[in-house]
Amino acid sequence: MALIEFKNLKKRFGKLVVLDGASFSVAAGESVVVLGASGTGKSVLLKHLVGLLRPDAGEVWFAGQQIDTMTDRELMVIRQRMGFLFQQGALFDSMSVADNIAFPIRQHSRKTETEVAALVKEKLAMVGLPDLGGKMPGELSGGQKKRVALARAIALSPEVIVYDEPTTGLDPIRSDVINQLILKLKRELNITSLIVTHDMVSAFKIGDRLIMLSEGKVVAEGTVDDYRTSTDPVVRRFVDGVASEAELAGLR
Repeated sequence: MALIEFKNLKKRFGKLVVLDGASFSVAAGESVVVLGASGTGKSVLLKHLVGLLRPDAGEVWFAGQQIDTMTDRELMVIRQRMGFLFQQGALFDSMSVADNIAFPIRQHSRKTETEVAALVKEKLAMVGLPDLGGKMPGELSGGQKKRVALARAIALSPEVIVYDEPTTGLDPIRSDVINQLILKLKRELNITSLIVTHDMVSAFKIGDRLIMLSEGKVVAEGTVDDYRTSTDPVVRRFVDGVASEAELAGLR
């Protein structure tokens, strides 16, 4: 049974149609990458999964439960089973690294401060930053901020991590560190991953299956090999980074 399911999801903002019948599922333990040009509904899709948006039509399911009809109180329980890595990390600037990671633990558990400190130490070690607990976010590099944010995302030992552009703003080396961490968490914690990215190097490294959105619909779905060898013009242009004639109109 799929752990996550989007069924014929539709969402519009005024006259702008963002999702227009998007459907796909994610199995437990799978890493699914969602691709597509800017404005095709990728981030909107993620917001439906965590209940920040409700669909105009269609359904969102998690672990056999329809969650788009749940109350905010019911959704709180579901959200605790997910971790979210925001595009810019979204660390609290006024809190130390340790307190950033401890924040969800203190909010959603009754663990003692000794237990919290042990968990923070464990999560920092897991992302390869065991000695940075006392630092402030402003003292960290971009790559370190992403890794601390990832440590916070796994603080409650979630079943799913949702990644929104995890390598944005990072150089190729730091991007690969994040990719390796995503693979490590899948391997060691059996975490299910749903990743939105424009980074094809990252997508090919971490994705078990790749989904492509265009005009609010799923237009391609397959393995990395399927995408490497695809002759579909929409897929080919995106993978190769080549604009269409229509997109270049007016530039020549």
